Amino acid sequence: YEAIKQQYRPEVPEYFNFARDVLDRWAGVEKEGKKSKNPALWWVDGAGEEVRWSFEELGVLSRKVANVLSDACSLQRGDRVILILPRIPEWWLVNVACMRTGTVLIPGTQQLTAKDILHRLQKSKAKCIITDDSVAPAVDSVVAECQSLKFKLLVSEGHREGWLNFKDLLKNAPSDHHCVTTKCQDPMAIYFTSGTTGSPKMAEHSHSSYGIGLTVNGRYWLDLTSSDIFWNTSDTGWAKSAWSSIFSPWIQGACVFVHKMPHFDPSIVFESLSRFPITVFCSPPTAYRMFVQHKLSSYTFKSLRHCVSAGEPINPDVMEEWKAQTGLDIHEGYGQTETVLICGNFKGMKIKPGSMGKPSPGYDVKIIDENSNILPPGKEGDIAIRVKPTRSLFLFTCYADDPEKTQATIRGDFYVTGDRGIMDEDGYFWFVGRADDVINSAGYRIGPFEVESALVEHPAVVESAVVSSPDPIRGEVVKAFVVLTSDYASHDPEKMKKELQDHVKKVTAPYKYPRKMEFVQQLPKTVSGKIKRNELRQKEWRK
Repeated sequence: YEAIKQQYRPEVPEYFNFARDVLDRWAGVEKEGKKSKNPALWWVDGAGEEVRWSFEELGVLSRKVANVLSDACSLQRGDRVILILPRIPEWWLVNVACMRTGTVLIPGTQQLTAKDILHRLQKSKAKCIITDDSVAPAVDSVVAECQSLKFKLLVSEGHREGWLNFKDLLKNAPSDHHCVTTKCQDPMAIYFTSGTTGSPKMAEHSHSSYGIGLTVNGRYWLDLTSSDIFWNTSDTGWAKSAWSSIFSPWIQGACVFVHKMPHFDPSIVFESLSRFPITVFCSPPTAYRMFVQHKLSSYTFKSLRHCVSAGEPINPDVMEEWKAQTGLDIHEGYGQTETVLICGNFKGMKIKPGSMGKPSPGYDVKIIDENSNILPPGKEGDIAIRVKPTRSLFLFTCYADDPEKTQATIRGDFYVTGDRGIMDEDGYFWFVGRADDVINSAGYRIGPFEVESALVEHPAVVESAVVSSPDPIRGEVVKAFVVLTSDYASHDPEKMKKELQDHVKKVTAPYKYPRKMEFVQQLPKTVSGKIKRNELRQKEWRK
């Protein structure tokens, strides 16, 4: 870790464009025969269909798409483009084509409703939307209310009235295109945040913030080289896909492996890890929680050497179970849509299960109080990144078109993440919860994650969400919403509640145990799969 900190000295030139300065450079290395034979993109659909593109082929095809954007759609540098596609190769082409044309990409997930799409179109004033047959009707239902939208591109074999057909245009587009010259700080993309605590904000990233900033993820956290094949299971609508399906692997010249997988299915994951030579794997904690419910010993992941997780904290017992079954550690990382990796369990570091690891060498990370004072080890406070006197170029530029919300993230010399945490004596950071999620009961501050981790260690619990609930004596108490496994679903609820309460008292400090408990079929989640604790909390306080 100390060596990484010494080594990490990124250069940020005045002009930078990821397509030209990274992807085209790898195409050159490939041409000279100085790179492993791995493709840049390896896509499978699970039904025998495969696409393998070298960096050179990726270059040719993305230049054709760049011509579609600038010619057929007359888009200029700075124009905003909304992209809502599943995991299909065209998604990667549009990402790269937007960099080549200087247009600003705004990805969205296929699970967005017509109302979500309307909100994004109106708020972003996007000029162009690119999607497929499944989302096009929702777009058409709100398009009359979107004055800025001028072009609709359909990625489909069929045609639809009012839409340009992407595949037809791509076939006929020329393959020579001159990449625009972009400055490091020019806007490259806007990512809507996942909205765990309010309506999603538009986090704007520059060409360098992800394009250079994610070197730290690719090289040190994911431990990638140009001979690796890396699979990240994220949905294409989220910043995590930019992190781990584009920038981090391609900075390192690694192969991005993609399984179309329309619905998340653990057995498809196990079969793919057994069948394909995937060396590095990334999935969110929710997925690992599902994985360890299965018997993994019947599979052999012969090429897999490194596993990572991010998105929300991963429970220590899930890490232990995964290691017991696969022999591999899970290297947890912590970051936000607004940042690159903030903390991580880097290669070669001792892993403390439940900890987010140590600060990324790209940032000066501290725990601070409400007056911006740096807190000593063991004291809970706000997780923050120093931005004065010098703001890191690897942070988001702003919340687009919202200077007030942007300014609200700054306290003294720090960018405040909105998450609470503790740093221990060894410099490891521990996540307590979103600032809004921390429970204050009879003078004790309780982070939901610790209680949820204790609950999930019990064999009856699939997952849980812990929130504050009003109490006449203590002000507020811990309430747990619990999803039980099928084996325990028919047990007597009162006995089950008592058993789980006693279990939590044994596993963690007794004052943290959930005084209230409700058994539910499922938990409310954001479209990206994060638990919406604020929704559960509001329900409690409205009663």
